[in-house]
Amino acid sequence: MEETKTILDAAQAKMQRAVDHLEEELLNVRAGKASPNVLNGVLVDYYGTMSPVSQVASVTVPDAKTVLVQPWDKKMLPVIEKAILVANIGLTPSNNGEQIRLSIPPLTEERRKQLVKQIKAEGETARVSLRNARRDAVEAFKKAQKDGMPEDEAKDGEERAQKLTDKFSKRVDELLSAKEKEIMTV
Repeated sequence: MEETKTILDAAQAKMQRAVDHLEEELLNVRAGKASPNVLNGVLVDYYGTMSPVSQVASVTVPDAKTVLVQPWDKKMLPVIEKAILVANIGLTPSNNGEQIRLSIPPLTEERRKQLVKQIKAEGETARVSLRNARRDAVEAFKKAQKDGMPEDEAKDGEERAQKLTDKFSKRVDELLSAKEKEIMTV
């Protein structure tokens, strides 16, 4: 019984990590609304150390179409501006000497479809991780059965691993459909 719990807990932990990773990836997909998350992957050279923009400046969203970046050190303005351009996130920074303003352009129909395709690919990656976790659990039960675990306990464990997979797959579907709806809403 203890072994069953250990195997299922390991599978659940792997599946939870896959879903958490998907949630994080979906946050980085821009859906036409301004969000400080658009700068998540942008790193700037801050006195020899590559740092995220959020650690060298205040990143705010004054309205649905604008992200404002206010560096704590004025000398960082051109560095941050260049980093945003180099990061190729599809936004053009405008610098007024005090802060950097990023205007979020409305998404074209083509760009929306591209983003939906991108999130579906992320979703598929998450599903593959879920299936791998289930496969590992099933293999662990088969091995445990060879090592003396009763057959009905092993079969029960495999069924529970499948139920876990179904539960997490449903969560992946919910995340994807919510994000797709957000992207396709004009």
